[in-house]
Amino acid sequence: MTAAFVRTSDHTIAELFLKRWSPRAFSGEVLDKATLFSLFEAARWAPSANNSQPWRFIYALRDSEHWPLFLGLLNENNQRWASNAGALVVLISKTTHVRKGADEATPLRSHALDAGAAWASLAFQAEHEGLRTHAIGGFDRSRAVEVLGIPEGYHVNVAIAVGRQAERSSLPDDLQGREQPNERKPLREIVAEGRFSF
Repeated sequence: MTAAFVRTSDHTIAELFLKRWSPRAFSGEVLDKATLFSLFEAARWAPSANNSQPWRFIYALRDSEHWPLFLGLLNENNQRWASNAGALVVLISKTTHVRKGADEATPLRSHALDAGAAWASLAFQAEHEGLRTHAIGGFDRSRAVEVLGIPEGYHVNVAIAVGRQAERSSLPDDLQGREQPNERKPLREIVAEGRFSF
């Protein structure tokens, strides 16, 4: 399933970066564990500060006993489309790390950045396998801590819908117009040489 909108880059990059985007139209097809775990495997190899690997993924496959609980964490608007995903994943990160040679954990300032690297790796592996992903900020993080049994020392980052893409016409009317890849800011707005100059 491809969008009519075509992205272009100002500099040469791998096509994978232009093809990946975050649709809301999912087919409702159940993902098998092996497919989902190939995405987790890609995330496992993401870079992290001090090789801390603070990311943790908690998942529910569509139609599993855990599915209603995960879907119920999303706000009502996101439930409308994410209900057709093949899996829902909650990404959390450990906020402390015991450095090599140390006895006690210290704060890990980069935990969210590192988890973001793992999320990106998961998303690009999904694209490589013909799947789509959509990170979801609109969900109840406090309730996620409670119902998913997340202990202290972990930060809840995002929920992620994973699945096979469907036609935009499968979405509610008010979401169909948003179902296309977004553009990106030009490099001059995000890159500076020498000092902050935006």
